[in-house]
Amino acid sequence: MEWVNQVWPSVEPFIAEAAQFGNDYTVEQIKVYVTQGLWTLCVLTDETGIQGAGTINFFNRPNARVAFVTSVSGKFITTPEVFEQLKTLVMSKGATEIEGAARESVARLWRQNFGFEEKYRIVGVKLC
Repeated sequence: MEWVNQVWPSVEPFIAEAAQFGNDYTVEQIKVYVTQGLWTLCVLTDETGIQGAGTINFFNRPNARVAFVTSVSGKFITTPEVFEQLKTLVMSKGATEIEGAARESVARLWRQNFGFEEKYRIVGVKLC
């Protein structure tokens, strides 16, 4: 959390790309959640620099601590090695499950590469 404002200019394009596929949060709102410590910012780097970024909201259910992926873009969890690193990170924060709302192509990728199962579909309608 203490490094968010220093790294934000470099990760904002990744967060903005992810935010274009949802309509729940703006990039500015995501930054507020991260800077306030409500969400965790994850940054994927290699020897050439930042390759992806994502945000995670941790919450508790009666039988699980969930790491819910709220945004993801770039080469974030597209390889088994990076997914293992993500699992290690979220488990260090007590998570027993990883979930995320994803468009069909991302859900398919996560199912094929990492064993995700579809638990439910999220739909919504604006009332005002």
